[in-house]
Amino acid sequence: MLNRVILIGRLTKDPELRYTPAGVAVTQFTLAVDRPFTSQGGEREADFIPVVTWRQLAETCANYLRKGRLTAVEGRIQVRNYENNEGKRVYVTEVIADNVRFLESNRDGGGSGGQAPREESSFGGGNRGNNNYSRNNSNQDPFSDDGKPIDISDDDLPF
Repeated sequence: MLNRVILIGRLTKDPELRYTPAGVAVTQFTLAVDRPFTSQGGEREADFIPVVTWRQLAETCANYLRKGRLTAVEGRIQVRNYENNEGKRVYVTEVIADNVRFLESNRDGGGSGGQAPREESSFGGGNRGNNNYSRNNSNQDPFSDDGKPIDISDDDLPF
């Protein structure tokens, strides 16, 4: 069985960060994803997809994502249900993200707040590794400095 989804879209509002009673961070936001076709009236339509992130990824998203930012999300679709105050069963479909990629920097696409990670920064869980350590020097030996200190700008750090 396979349950994987990859989305690219823009945030409809700033992420909402909360903590569970056990102290686990959870962030919710909605991604507006354009449909690949236009309506009969020639207008572009979009789907508004709820996304949930957990733990460190949730805190990172809350710190750096802002309304309007172009973002890629990778995760799984989850359907849950609960009984509301009126006794009706409510079904919720959402994407549980395990990898979020910021596709534009704070300077590129609006947003406010603290400094954003560099363009195409990637954050997520698992042991995937991140090959974005150096866009311009991807063919050079990353250990060529022979143990000398590396000059890294604060803009390059995700925290």
